[in-house]
Parts: sequence; structure tokens; C-alpha cells
Amino acid sequence: MNALQNVAVMAARHGGDVLIRHLNRLGRLKVEKKGHNDFVSEADRAAEDAVIETVHRHYPDHAILAEESGVHGESDTVWIIDPLDGTTNFLHGFPQFCVSVGVQVRGRIEAGAVYDPMRQELFAATRGGGATLDGHKIRVSGRDKLENSLIGTGFPFRQADLDTAPYLNMLGKVVRNTSGVRRPGAAALDLCYVAAGRLDGFWETGLKAWDLAAGSLIIREAGGIVSGLDGSEDYLDTGHVLCGTPRIYAGLATLCAHEIRAILHA
Repeated sequence: MNALQNVAVMAARHGGDVLIRHLNRLGRLKVEKKGHNDFVSEADRAAEDAVIETVHRHYPDHAILAEESGVHGESDTVWIIDPLDGTTNFLHGFPQFCVSVGVQVRGRIEAGAVYDPMRQELFAATRGGGATLDGHKIRVSGRDKLENSLIGTGFPFRQADLDTAPYLNMLGKVVRNTSGVRRPGAAALDLCYVAAGRLDGFWETGLKAWDLAAGSLIIREAGGIVSGLDGSEDYLDTGHVLCGTPRIYAGLATLCAHEIRAILHA
């Protein structure tokens, strides 16, 4: 574990500890609405403060890009932080949420950690160093046929007036041609589940850089492929992502080529 990954792991764990402390007072949490189906609570902010404090204790000159507080500082090294991925799940007591911490150096993700405080599972990776779950190496699954695969997704939800027809057409096609589709509601964990072989592929639109930074590196270091829906490398900017084992990724891209074009031009 290198120094950046070590701090990412510590920061993610500290953020997760804060979230767990807030679980027994969900009914009393202050919650604000940021947009359509987009909420922030005092738990999000407290966890973010804990993550940033941990990072700055070790790297006071590094920049921060965090979901709730935005950009802090200027540096070639940027810590991309989602203090609570799965806020809606968290606020309902649905046990699928996490803290995600990615480290970008000169535009490239070099380290990352995703911590699930409910299961106390820690996914981590460094570029060229492989991916781990609780310190043990992980690899994407060996499944190579869509008909045997389990696929994850996330529903478009942030824009109330969004045309969902292209996405629903893709969802229907994937449902008909795979073993099943799951939508747990925390994208960073979904990416890690692909890396660990629990899912064979995943796609979603409209995500943010903090949803994707750590998990995308973890997938690649576990032997998977991750890209934009069109195969591009700009998924951190567009928020559109497609990933999976090499064969499942290719199968999804081919199966849904028409629907993907429709989504990108919707």
C-alpha cells in the first residue's frame, strides 16, 4: 500500500465511522433538497469534514474536489471525495451506502478507496498495484456470456424532465438478454462489486466525478474495463459509464449500441 492509498483508506474509514454514528438518529437529521431526488444531510457534511480533515492532516497542500463543499485549493494532486454515496438509501435506513475517496495526480486517478461501513468492507487500489477487498486481491468474474451475467445499473433521477425512454429501452434489452439486473443505489459500491466479481457489468448515466473516481480505478486494477458509454475516456466529465469483465463489457456495448446512441443524443 503506497502513501496516497494509505491516506485514502484512513480517510474513507473515518468518514464511514461518522456515518454509522448518525444512523441511530436518522429521524432527527437535518436534510436539505439540492435538486430533484437529490438530498444532502448533516451526516453527509460531517462525514465530508472527517475525510477532508484526514487528507489535510497528511497533505495540507493538496486540492480537494468534494461533493458537498466543492473545490478547495490548487494542486497537481486532487482528492475526489464522495462522503456518502447512496444518501437516499442512508436516509431510509437502507443498508447500501459508502464513502468514496479517489486521488487524481496530473489528471490521472492513481489511488482510491471505497468503504462500506455497514459491512465494514474496504475496497482499494493503486495504479499498477492491483485491487483489494479487505487486503485480499480481487479480480473481475470469469463470466463471458451475457446470458449468464448479472448486471448492475442506476436509474436516471436527477433531472425531472429527462427523457427516460432511451435508458428504459436499454434496460429492457439487458433484462431480456442476461440473468438479471440489479439497482442497489450506490454507484461507487456497484463499481466495486464489478471489481470483486459480484456483478459482471454495470452502466449508468448522469453520475459525478466523485461517484466514479475511486471505483473506476478499482475495476481496472481488478482486470475489468471501464469507459464512457461510447468507449471514450471522458466518463469523469460526462458521468456516463459502462464497465465490466472484458467479454461482458463488449457484449453490452454491442447489444445496446442503438440504445447507447439514443441516450447520448437524448
